[in-house]
Amino acid sequence: MTEPALRALAACLTVLAYIALCAAIYWRQRRQREAMARRAAALAGNEPGAATLVLFASQTGQAEALAWQTGRWLHDAGTPARVMSLNDADAELLRSTPRALFIASTYGEGDAPDGASLFAERVMGSAAELSSLRYAVLALGDRQYANFCRFGRLLDEWLHAAGAKRSFERLEVDNAEPATLAAWQAQCGGKPGAGPQEAPESTSVPWRLATRTLLNEGSAGAPVYRLAFTPVAEPAPDWASGDIAQLVLASDPGRPRDYSIASIPSDGDLQLLVRQEQHPDGTLGAASGLLTSTLPLGDTVQLRLRPHSNFRLGDNAGRPLLLIGNGTGLAGLRGHLRSRAALGRHDNWLVFGERQARHDFLCRDEIEAWQRAGVLQRLDMVFSRDQAERLYVQHRLLQLHAEVSAWIARGAAIYVCGSLQGMASGVDAALRQIAGPAAIGELLAAGRYRRDVY
Repeated sequence: MTEPALRALAACLTVLAYIALCAAIYWRQRRQREAMARRAAALAGNEPGAATLVLFASQTGQAEALAWQTGRWLHDAGTPARVMSLNDADAELLRSTPRALFIASTYGEGDAPDGASLFAERVMGSAAELSSLRYAVLALGDRQYANFCRFGRLLDEWLHAAGAKRSFERLEVDNAEPATLAAWQAQCGGKPGAGPQEAPESTSVPWRLATRTLLNEGSAGAPVYRLAFTPVAEPAPDWASGDIAQLVLASDPGRPRDYSIASIPSDGDLQLLVRQEQHPDGTLGAASGLLTSTLPLGDTVQLRLRPHSNFRLGDNAGRPLLLIGNGTGLAGLRGHLRSRAALGRHDNWLVFGERQARHDFLCRDEIEAWQRAGVLQRLDMVFSRDQAERLYVQHRLLQLHAEVSAWIARGAAIYVCGSLQGMASGVDAALRQIAGPAAIGELLAAGRYRRDVY
């Protein structure tokens, strides 16, 4: 075979492989949507109008998982249930519903999670008359934050002020504390002993630490490591870019740690980016110390892979992506970029911030290779301490407001990953200044503005 013919054959095979990969992703997403529709129909029964509403306000997926479990408890007890995100509800729906159960996470320092931000702004921001509604609230939170369960409390108070009647008093849960979840289960008709069930993909399984690589040698900040884990058992659990790996420590089972996954299954390993935490007395953080220091190479750790529907690509897989983050938030963005690279999608723009280019350009070789190959249509690295005036990603977005507006206008989805304080709040303010609050609300409603921030 001649050399031109060989090149043509290779090109054809590459195109066929790309088509096959796109088809596999399409059919997997279609199966997931169909399965969710079947699950919702089964819970609602033949009379959806009479179903109990189970509404969730979720950020990382915990409230959503509990909502579906609650729906199953109701269904098994003979009560039809309709499960939906709080952002998909409005006052008219609540007025026409006789009974609703709310499972509400609190985000950051007492805010509504992204899955309820539109409801909080558009529905809770105005008066409503809900005297025909009976309801109950399960508030999820973390007592290490000053505003423990604040959004769940605000939601409960708003419902009560609107005339809705409590079926039972609000229950507040600190980090999925079992006793309170069992009380909620009993109130919802769940059988004793049939506690919240884990989906198969979220079961905790052992992973072996294969490599540990320091990414920011010489940095003025804390060390950041890239960790690669290989599955101990086959088949390996599946995940999608945007999902989370959760570590539960035997010494602190009540406070699981979530880490954005920085790789995709076709990489052959599960990768995390972890910053080493050091306490004032010099001791290392329990979780970060284990992962970055004391866990020997070749040893195993139990990780639970959790679907993070709020940060998956989902219906945005065919859109341009504007990826914004800082620090170890590169993990979630890197997962999406690896997914996009595998699909041959090059309409990606990364805006990323760290301290100094010399020491803190995380995954530099890979990012620059993506730029050369065209996987990154645009790259803006922002190093806050490489100039006299501190410059952060939100400042760069404002400087590039015309380009940001143009990407939004052509249908781009925006993904933000990294620290909540400073970066994510600053980015949100910058985006609202650039596009306007109404446009950002529309992006949230359409699933085109997604955040994995902490």
